[in-house]
Amino acid sequence: MLQAQARPVHLYMEANPNPNSLKFVANFMLVDEGVSFDFPDAESAKISPLAQELFNFAAVERVFIASNFVTVTKSESVEWAEVQGIVRDHIKQYLEAGKAPVPVGFDKDPLFDENDSEVVKKIKGILDEYIRPAVEQDGGAIVFHSFHEGVVKVQLQGSCSGCPSSTVTLKAGIQNLLTRMLPEVKEVVAEGV
Repeated sequence: MLQAQARPVHLYMEANPNPNSLKFVANFMLVDEGVSFDFPDAESAKISPLAQELFNFAAVERVFIASNFVTVTKSESVEWAEVQGIVRDHIKQYLEAGKAPVPVGFDKDPLFDENDSEVVKKIKGILDEYIRPAVEQDGGAIVFHSFHEGVVKVQLQGSCSGCPSSTVTLKAGIQNLLTRMLPEVKEVVAEGV
């Protein structure tokens, strides 16, 4: 786990394909590389003091934390122009105080399991090496869920959840890549969508 410490914080905002999400990017890592935390509601945010605080804003509907950014999804009834400054300032002050966004660590890599089949290890490797960096640029994540009879199930997190472009990303991007690289993969579907 990365140790939080008081430091100068530079935070900028990036739009992404989901018009209800905004990515707040810090000048340092917030959580360990390759690890992400998706909080679809306040109840799920118990392990993240930052996410709990952000859910105190009525407009906040989802919080996603990965590498050096926090993606916040707002309610459709509010415009970003009304709340983006308040949310940005809150995240900046939180980080300037040296507090960790998610103060948990892992004894082993949560992505890889030594009991995975060779195909699952390859799928996870491709998702981690080729897909994760691209999807994180848009403020989200696509996480491996399962593989059975040629079908890879993934979970959409952060700005990817509810994004109008997620189906295109899933089918035209991820499915095409996995089926080209691994003949065992026939289809990719989103779990829980």
